[in-house]
Amino acid sequence: MPVFLTADWRYLALLNYAVDPSLLAHLVPRGTELDEFDGMTYMSLVGFRFERARVRGIWIPFHSDFDEVNLRFYIRRTVAGEVRRGVVFVREIVPRWAIARVAQVCFGEKYVALPMTHKVIEPTSEGGRLQTEYRWRHGGKWSAIRAESSGRPALPPIESREAFFIEHYWGYAADPNGGTSEYRVEHDRWRIWPVAQATFEGDMSELYGAPLAACLKRTPDSVVVAEGSAVAVHSGQKI
Repeated sequence: MPVFLTADWRYLALLNYAVDPSLLAHLVPRGTELDEFDGMTYMSLVGFRFERARVRGIWIPFHSDFDEVNLRFYIRRTVAGEVRRGVVFVREIVPRWAIARVAQVCFGEKYVALPMTHKVIEPTSEGGRLQTEYRWRHGGKWSAIRAESSGRPALPPIESREAFFIEHYWGYAADPNGGTSEYRVEHDRWRIWPVAQATFEGDMSELYGAPLAACLKRTPDSVVVAEGSAVAVHSGQKI
């Protein structure tokens, strides 16, 4: 399929939670199945910077650089012996209505537009401290993802748990008629930083439902802070 969107995804903070697969079973699109790492099912609360976005090569003023926060989980689909490892988004948050609407129409994704802010403090030297913060307001209250890292970024081992969370190159979305949309995401492998600490603050019950929101109140089972890269998102197709 042709490339629909190009952008840079930068400074990704992934807070990862092991969950009972029954909490996600009703969200798994038809034709796919839940993916696992070491027998565990995970979902991730992710914040990152979306920069230099182009839709079919066209720059859209005031809509090219923005924040995104999403809750996602991991699935796989086998096609002619090829295992396609992908993600499903429970809900994605962006700051502008037009961005949310394009994603809803073109990919069937569950985007919502909310007020958002971010703060990224880059290292002043190689191996220095990196601080990332992504905030959004819903129901008059602010929520936030914060992560602090230090050291030199490096590629994680391909079979590691850290790689599991960032080495997925397909997106899947269930449509209202019971079908499934599939789209490919291309990017280089991402380097990650050693994480010193990370927190989530907020109540996401209205956006994600009470059972999933309750999981986010726990300390994450894993945290990954990734450098990111240029990405290319291909147009979706029904499967």
